[in-house]
Amino acid sequence: MEKTHLNKICPVERSGVLNSSLRRVIQNPSKILKPYINPGDKVLDFGCGPGFFTFDIARLVTESGLVYAADLQDGMLEKVRMKIFSSGLQKRIQVHKCAESAIQLNDTVDFILAFYMIHELVDQEKAFQEFKNLLNPNGKILIIEPDFHVTASEFQEMILLLEKTGFQVTERPKVFLSRSILLQRKL
Repeated sequence: MEKTHLNKICPVERSGVLNSSLRRVIQNPSKILKPYINPGDKVLDFGCGPGFFTFDIARLVTESGLVYAADLQDGMLEKVRMKIFSSGLQKRIQVHKCAESAIQLNDTVDFILAFYMIHELVDQEKAFQEFKNLLNPNGKILIIEPDFHVTASEFQEMILLLEKTGFQVTERPKVFLSRSILLQRKL
């Protein structure tokens, strides 16, 4: 099981494709996230990879906000660390290493981004419960999954699991080549 799980994770060696200028055109981080992130927010960029979304999030939260760039792989986090020093955003970005089976963040956040990540998790239900515990009462989660990896029925199963965990879908944003939902805790 361990080997199978690790095979599902995008390897550090392929991280260059995650940061391409073409991707920035078709999946522009600021355009996707601006409606949901406010100045002063604390944001969890869950499965940040090489930081494709991290730095745009840091600009959106402004100087009073904070981004947790969280990933399982040391190599991805090292790529983020190297970019932080040249970005001028050192005070807004905190790198966080997740454990194999838990996020283990000792804070709460206003927004969680999980971009092309959830299908890589071994235990989605456990992660969703942890999201619920990390999220401030009015916080939101944006989950975006690749439609070329995640079928419509698999995405619907994930939504049902999120609802069972105590979330409700509030929006279905359009993101190129993706299946997307915005969620908050059930009221």
